[in-house]
Amino acid sequence: MDLSNLQPAKGSTKKRRRLGRGVGSGTGGHSSTRGNKGQKSRTGNHAMPSWFEGGQMPLQRRIPKFGFKNPFRKEYRVLNVSRLAELVEAGRIDAATPITPASLAEAGLAGTSDRIKILGGGDLGVALTVTAHAFSKSAQKKIEDAGGSTTVVEF
Repeated sequence: MDLSNLQPAKGSTKKRRRLGRGVGSGTGGHSSTRGNKGQKSRTGNHAMPSWFEGGQMPLQRRIPKFGFKNPFRKEYRVLNVSRLAELVEAGRIDAATPITPASLAEAGLAGTSDRIKILGGGDLGVALTVTAHAFSKSAQKKIEDAGGSTTVVEF
């Protein structure tokens, strides 16, 4: 055996299928395996995008469009003053220390990257020092009426 009589292993190579070579070729004599008629059976069809609907009004233009998504919207994680009071009663937050976004994150009420807004829902009977990114007017009033203070921090 030498390099002049090397051959591939039996069955490892196969002749490629040549389309459009007559009826006897076994590959669709007149249509070359493309089916019958229509735009997709012609040459040059490879440039058709997959979403093209043959001139019909395309789906993305047929469905209704509404609304507006503001790309500059600021999302807040909201907490009511009643929730703060519950946490102080449960002992998850100490009323003597200032309540900050970091302490709320430690208590599992917000993520470390969340903006926090305190809302005025419920009652507050404990004097709290609260630091957050935003306060509603009613929340600010309830905290100050209970003897606490509010501080707004930038995000």
